[in-house]
Amino acid sequence: MTDDSAARSTRRAFIGGLAVTGTVGLAGCSGLFGGNTLPTPVRGDPDADVTVGVFKDYACGHCAAYTLEQLPALESEYIEPGVIRYEQYDLPIPLSQESWRAPNAARAVQDTVGLDAYWEFSHALFANQDRLGLGLYEELASEVGADPETVRSAAADRKYDPTVKESRQHGVDLGVDATPTIVVNGKTLKSYGFNTIVQAIEAER
Repeated sequence: MTDDSAARSTRRAFIGGLAVTGTVGLAGCSGLFGGNTLPTPVRGDPDADVTVGVFKDYACGHCAAYTLEQLPALESEYIEPGVIRYEQYDLPIPLSQESWRAPNAARAVQDTVGLDAYWEFSHALFANQDRLGLGLYEELASEVGADPETVRSAAADRKYDPTVKESRQHGVDLGVDATPTIVVNGKTLKSYGFNTIVQAIEAER
């Protein structure tokens, strides 16, 4: 059993035992995007034939490893050249309260500043995973051009829970039971290793 498949087995019980509440109305969500929930963050070519989706929890160590060690090569070879459509989904297990507060902070950045800032903020959350908390969210918000207090408040009040829960429910509906989980054109991969992802992408091209 590989390290990441073993980790998936360890974390499977967390997700399997959680009930997911339905999406509720969002009061005061009036940033760049309208409506009750925000769109799924997308990179690469939105019209590419191959869609790669990742389900992650900001408090998950294996999600951080994937983001910091595997994703850069995926970015240079497939996302930036526009070979794939890359989607990122929130799937709190949760491992701590930051499993919910961190994605709320990231979604506040997405809503108020835009996707470029969201992706930068999201990467920084994983790079500083040992410091997850309201203070870090304020600090990183300032670095990406978002209002620190707005982001802090969104995280503390879990303002974007409807979006996070909708994202999470999508993963549950697909049978996702661990993080990180990679889905290529609707097919769930057994590993989040770079070679496994590449093989799945090439098989769909």
